[in-house]
Amino acid sequence: MLKPLLSENWNFTAAAHLLNRAGFGGPPTEINRLLALGPARAVSHLVDFESIAETTPAPAWAQPDPELAERLRAARHASPEERQKMQRAQQQNERERIVELRAWWLQLMATGPRPLQEKMTLFWHGHFATSAEKVRDAYLMWRQNALFRRLATGNWSQMLIDVAKDPAMLVWLDQAQSRKEHPNENFAREVMELFTLGEGHYTERDITEGARALTGWSYDRQTQDFVARPMWHDRGSKTIFGETGYFNGEDFLEMVVAQPQSARFISAKLWNYFAGEWPSEELTTALAATFRGGGDNFKPLLRTMFLSEEFYSPTLIRNQVKSPVQWLVGSVRVLERPLPPPLVCLGLTRNLGQDLFAPPNVKGWDGGLSWITTNTLLARYNEAATLVQGELAPAVASMNPKRPNASRQFARRLDQMHMRGVDVDKLFTEKERTDAEALVPALERRLLQAKLTPGQDKVLREYLDGQPRLDEGAILNAIRLVMSTPEYQVT
Repeated sequence: MLKPLLSENWNFTAAAHLLNRAGFGGPPTEINRLLALGPARAVSHLVDFESIAETTPAPAWAQPDPELAERLRAARHASPEERQKMQRAQQQNERERIVELRAWWLQLMATGPRPLQEKMTLFWHGHFATSAEKVRDAYLMWRQNALFRRLATGNWSQMLIDVAKDPAMLVWLDQAQSRKEHPNENFAREVMELFTLGEGHYTERDITEGARALTGWSYDRQTQDFVARPMWHDRGSKTIFGETGYFNGEDFLEMVVAQPQSARFISAKLWNYFAGEWPSEELTTALAATFRGGGDNFKPLLRTMFLSEEFYSPTLIRNQVKSPVQWLVGSVRVLERPLPPPLVCLGLTRNLGQDLFAPPNVKGWDGGLSWITTNTLLARYNEAATLVQGELAPAVASMNPKRPNASRQFARRLDQMHMRGVDVDKLFTEKERTDAEALVPALERRLLQAKLTPGQDKVLREYLDGQPRLDEGAILNAIRLVMSTPEYQVT
């Protein structure tokens, strides 16, 4: 298993597959640059991203709030009416920051120089699913996102320990209140069931004793930071996975990672995320062995995966349904256009079924075919017009505000959502813009990296043949037609 890809099998299709899965896709010129590097250097270019400078600054508010302690004190002494007014203002501020945070991260995915780092950050966001709807602190959500980015391809134990101490996670799974009198068994259960082992690979006693080990790990609201509270910690003897000792939180998490199932669980989940299907038992064993052999570090595993023959199997290429984020980010990259304004991005991904920083539950998004329903598929076709021609999708354009004075606010929001279509001169050569016989394969190469089905090819050619001339409007509609095929929804 995991045999190295032969150099003769490295071609445009393989390079496109690597860029689509280890990143968010890109135009033909970017695929050709990877192709020219050869498989080993192409994979290194993506995996060894630390050598590439990252110049995108964090949001201005992404730091502990120096006025938070004073506001909390003022709220305690305020009248009920004043307190309610302060809470509304704070909630509005947090909502605006979450919109900004989503736009900031989408911008990193779309234009940042480290696509694999962002793809892994997106993986961890779904794996350690945490929602701003409960955390209610944009800084804490940014901080967790930065943690995922910092440790994206690092060590498994370090990732798990840092996430367990992460303030957003402590709030999200109520671990911040866990003390020896009432250990939070919910957090210990989720650590094993959802994060590391899966169901059936731990006992109820492991949950109970693990929860005791984690007592005292809490969150200081005034400093917005993790705090260990020794008086809350259960110092008694515990038996976890058949071992007995005076274990603390870090001991417990390291014991979880040491379980053979932990390597199999996370390796298989990563393969499914990147390859588009769950690995066989034999492949899972090989992936887990590679992971353990690399010291439980993710980078050696990813390098081996992306250089393996199995990863480029014809059955895996173009078999993965694009998530809404992948659809949006990948689309702006292949169309070589800017991201829509933040409010448009928010409405677009929400219409397609994925709100960043607001996963549906602790399991995250199911992914795969669950992304496609009658409604979301129609929404994808409508959103294609938003990206290609600059038209607001019907769900946004038909919004009817009902609150007093909302008309003026809505007009201002619509102005913030103004956008333009794509530049066809940038996407296609003069011959491709003037000759339908040249335009069709150019559309396939840019948008699909594959051929249209015979039926779709016929529809597209009939449309182009029916146009009085091949002008900008006709080409934009042709792009929309391709983006509205089932084939465009997979990668």
